[in-house]
Amino acid sequence: MFPFSHLPRIPLTHLPTPIEPLSGLSKHLGGPSILVKRDDLTSLAMGGNKTRKLEFLLADAVEQGADTVITSGGSQSNHCRLTAAAATRLGLKCELVFGGEQPVDMPNGNLFLDQLFGATVHWSEPELRNETVKKVAISLRTRGRTPYVIPIGGSNGIGAVGYVAAMYEFQEQLASMGQKVDHIIFATSSGGTHVGLQLGARLTGFQGQILGLSIDQTKTGKFPPKLADVANETAERLQVNEQFEPDDFTMNTDYLGSGYGVVGDLERETITLAARCDGLLVGPVYTGRALGGLIDLIRRGTFHQDETVLFWHTGGIPALFAYVNEVSA
Repeated sequence: MFPFSHLPRIPLTHLPTPIEPLSGLSKHLGGPSILVKRDDLTSLAMGGNKTRKLEFLLADAVEQGADTVITSGGSQSNHCRLTAAAATRLGLKCELVFGGEQPVDMPNGNLFLDQLFGATVHWSEPELRNETVKKVAISLRTRGRTPYVIPIGGSNGIGAVGYVAAMYEFQEQLASMGQKVDHIIFATSSGGTHVGLQLGARLTGFQGQILGLSIDQTKTGKFPPKLADVANETAERLQVNEQFEPDDFTMNTDYLGSGYGVVGDLERETITLAARCDGLLVGPVYTGRALGGLIDLIRRGTFHQDETVLFWHTGGIPALFAYVNEVSA
């Protein structure tokens, strides 16, 4: 049971998400045992991990009297899609800022869903995206609106609480199943999921390894310190005596490919393999790359045959429809 019920939270999904065996993939690879935590089945707007964060972020927005939420990402952002859907459910307006040029073709994938949910879309140079968010917020305030800005991926000390709660849920599921997990593998990018799982592991006593497979971040630069900062911010919000340093987070950066959102052979093989071995869909940007990294690590003998590895599926399925040509190449 999540012991921090005093924190503002608005239920947006059906929990717990299931844990299922990937028997076909495990057999295909010759072991070890592989499980999947299905956060692609979080029910809101075709699912995804951001819903867990938004339960806390939008509760904070409502508590502060916001009538509009603003967030940003790439044009196929799963976070933006779920923010738009959650805002609509709660009667809030949603403004999305995308880095890049507006597509000339009809919108598809997540971008189509953003518009279907009624979000107002803004386009910006990628390096000016944060400045554009600030300008949108100022413009709304001058018109008498009350905006609430959510960072990319919902990855701050409020959003990360969603994955602290997820670890409590996960531990309860393992206990009821009589199951032991040696490794949790997942896609990491903006960091909120990574932070929540790591802090949640400390608080629940999880003894396995937590390994984030990076989608676009490196081990040098600002990302590891950001993880520590957000973790400490989250611990403070929960009022728990935990402190983090950058080295407290384990991350693999070997699978960055040709860059964020670029589908290569790794993602193509993984998407097909997951579909044909277990009927499991993974996205082209996050989960396809992370599961591909896990598959490669298994092939390299990283895990013992008697171990159990859990892939925490963070969603991203709608983006598949925007990457048909790349995935089918």
